[in-house]
Amino acid sequence: MSDSFDLELLKQQGVVDFGYTEEDRAISYQKYLDWINQEKAGKLTYLTDERSLKRESLKSIFPEFKSAFVFLFNYPKFEFSKDDLKIASYALSFGSKDYHFVLKDRLKTIAESMTEKEYKISLDVEPVLERDLAHRAGLGWFGKNSMLINKTHGSYFLIGSILFSQTFNQPIKNLETDHCGNCTKCIDFCPTDAISEDRTLDAKKCISTYTIEEFKDVAPPVSYDSVTSEIFGCDICQEVCPWNHKLPTQQLPENFVTAFFLNKSAKKILSKLDKMSNREYKRIFYGTALARTGRIGMIKNLKALIKF
Repeated sequence: MSDSFDLELLKQQGVVDFGYTEEDRAISYQKYLDWINQEKAGKLTYLTDERSLKRESLKSIFPEFKSAFVFLFNYPKFEFSKDDLKIASYALSFGSKDYHFVLKDRLKTIAESMTEKEYKISLDVEPVLERDLAHRAGLGWFGKNSMLINKTHGSYFLIGSILFSQTFNQPIKNLETDHCGNCTKCIDFCPTDAISEDRTLDAKKCISTYTIEEFKDVAPPVSYDSVTSEIFGCDICQEVCPWNHKLPTQQLPENFVTAFFLNKSAKKILSKLDKMSNREYKRIFYGTALARTGRIGMIKNLKALIKF
């Protein structure tokens, strides 16, 4: 066991910040239950089923819990041209690989450098309120778009945690205070009015929910007519957030995902998909975030932009 990190190892694994907590219970659990009761989860049924009860305490998924280290893995803020169809930046990061596989391996490497005792890796597939956990570890505050915002790294990061069956001699950061102030840009610029003044996201209206979680040919949310370029996920509320303005932009990566989707019209991509089988789509995009929506879901997204 080690009570100190190999900071060079963390850097090699893409960690840009980390925090520590010994508090197992989520601070925002009641607000989460209220959100469920207000029926704002939409298609995100994995947030409303029996697993919702487990999100109150980390001991529900790891009874041996004594402490947690929470890590922020940043991803680029990509620069799209005004004519590009847009894919959420996280999906084009990590070599366009599904970040769950990438970060799980990185967290395992970190954990095994720290202890030989039992531990559990936690990503967003676990029944954990991960932004709440990161908040408890002093890594940021809940923005008005409901995302966690960090003073240095904005919100362009993914959260990964390691739950341990032991405590460490580590400082515990103070809870970060709210630094959104009177800014309402994320609310004002959301094309589908998915963000409320009370920092609540209505997933039924959210572009990301529609373009990622709706796998069948269903009608888009009300006000979707104003959406012009998002075909998988959405970064609009991040793009307009002042806390992200200082982050450098990067050019889009050159790989098979960008080659397939970018610098082409929605109609041209739709034509390619019409000639493709579902199995071929799965084969091409296997191991990427875009595999989740499937060929039918992607066709649905493109048609919504073309206004079929």
